[in-house]
Amino acid sequence: MYAKCKSTVNAQLVFDKSPIRNNVMWSAMITGYAHIGHGGEALKLFSQMQLTGPEPDQFTFSSLLRACISLATLENGKQIHAYIIKAGFESWLFVGTNLVDMYAKCGSLLDSQDVFYRMPERNAISWTAMIGGYAQHGHAKEALKLFEQMEWEGIKPNKVTFLCVLSACSNMGLVDEGLRYFDSMTQVHGILPKMEHYACMVDLLGRSGHLDAAKRFIIDMPFPPDASVWQSLLGACRIYGNIELGEWAAECILELNPQYPATYVLLSNIYAAAGRWDDVENVRQMMRDRGVVKVPGCSWIQVKDRVHTFFVRDKSHPRKREIYAKLEELIELIKGAGYVPDTEFVLHDVEEEQKENFLFSHSEKLAIAFGLISTSPGTSIRIVKNLRVCGDCHNAAKFISKIEQRELIVRDASRFHHFKDGLCSCADYW
Repeated sequence: MYAKCKSTVNAQLVFDKSPIRNNVMWSAMITGYAHIGHGGEALKLFSQMQLTGPEPDQFTFSSLLRACISLATLENGKQIHAYIIKAGFESWLFVGTNLVDMYAKCGSLLDSQDVFYRMPERNAISWTAMIGGYAQHGHAKEALKLFEQMEWEGIKPNKVTFLCVLSACSNMGLVDEGLRYFDSMTQVHGILPKMEHYACMVDLLGRSGHLDAAKRFIIDMPFPPDASVWQSLLGACRIYGNIELGEWAAECILELNPQYPATYVLLSNIYAAAGRWDDVENVRQMMRDRGVVKVPGCSWIQVKDRVHTFFVRDKSHPRKREIYAKLEELIELIKGAGYVPDTEFVLHDVEEEQKENFLFSHSEKLAIAFGLISTSPGTSIRIVKNLRVCGDCHNAAKFISKIEQRELIVRDASRFHHFKDGLCSCADYW
C-alpha cells in the first residue's frame, strides 16, 4: 500500500521490520522504487533479494526492467535479461514487451528489434513498444511501416499507439502523414484524441515551421489546452524566434502553472537569441520573486558498473584534470575540422570568449570527454541528458564522432541522437 502511494520510506520501514519476506513483498518494494524513478534503489534491493530472498518472478523482472529504463543503463538491462532467460520467463508476453521497451529506451534499437521479432506472441502493447522505440530513435518510416503491418495483422491500435505514431511524425517533420493519422483516430478507429495527442500535433506543426497552423490547431481544440500544449508551441517559438507568439504561449502556461521552470527558460532563450537582455533579466527576476528554481542540466554515463554524473562546469570528478585535458584537445581538433561555437546558446550578456568557455564546459561535452578516456577505442559511448541536448553540443558531437571514429548515443529529454561519422540520426531536426 505504501509503495503504491509512492511513500517508499514507510514501505521500506514495514519491509525491514517484517520477519518473513515473501516474493510478493520483495516485488512490491522493488516495484515501488521503480515506479518513482529510483532505479538504483530497485537494483540494490534486487541484489539483496538474490542473497537472502526468494526466487524472483516475472513481475519482479518487469519492475527491474522499468528501473533500468529510469537509469537508462543498458548494461544493467542486459544483466536482468540474462536472469530472465535463466529463470525461463523470456517467452512471457508482458516480460517480452518490457524487454522491447527497455532496450529501445536504453539506446539499443537492434536488441529491441531482436526481442520483438522473437516473441512467440505479441499484443497491441508489444507492437506499440516497438513503434515507440522506432519513433524515439528517429526512425519514422520504420515506425509507420510497422504500424501499417500491425493494422494488416488485425491488431487494434490504442491511444498510446497513436501517440507513438504521431511522435514519429513529429520527430521527422512529417506533417501530412501526421495530420492523416490524427484524423484516422476518430474516423477509422473511433478513438477520441486526448490532450497528449493535441500536444504532439502542435509540436509537429510548430517544429516544422507552421506556427500559424499550430496556433489555429490550439484555438480549434474541443477542450481547453493544458500547459503541455502551450509548451509545445513555446518550444517551436524558441526554434523560430517568434517573440510575440512565444510571449502569448508563455503567458498562457504561467496562468496554468506559474511554478514550471521550463517556461521561464524557454522565454529567456527567445529573448536572449534576439539580444533583448533587459527582458532576459526581467524573466529571471520573475523567477526569483516566485521562488522558481531552474532544473540544472546534467548528463550521465555508465562505465562498467558505475554511473558518472556531470553538471555544467563540473570539477568534482576524481579524473577532472584528464577530462578537461581531453576536452581541450577535442575543442582544438574539431575547430580545425570546421566546428564554430554557437554562442547563441549562452544566455548571458558577456564577451564572446567567455561565452565560448561556457559552452565548452557543458555537461554533455564533459560526459563525452570522460567516455572517450574511459572506454576502449572504437566502442560506442552512451550518454543520457536530463534536458534537451544543447544545440552547440549537438553540433560538437557530430564533429567528435567523426574525428574519434566513435558512435555517440545520446538520450535527451525527448529522443535519441546517434552521432556517427559526422552525422546525427535526427538529421539536425529535433
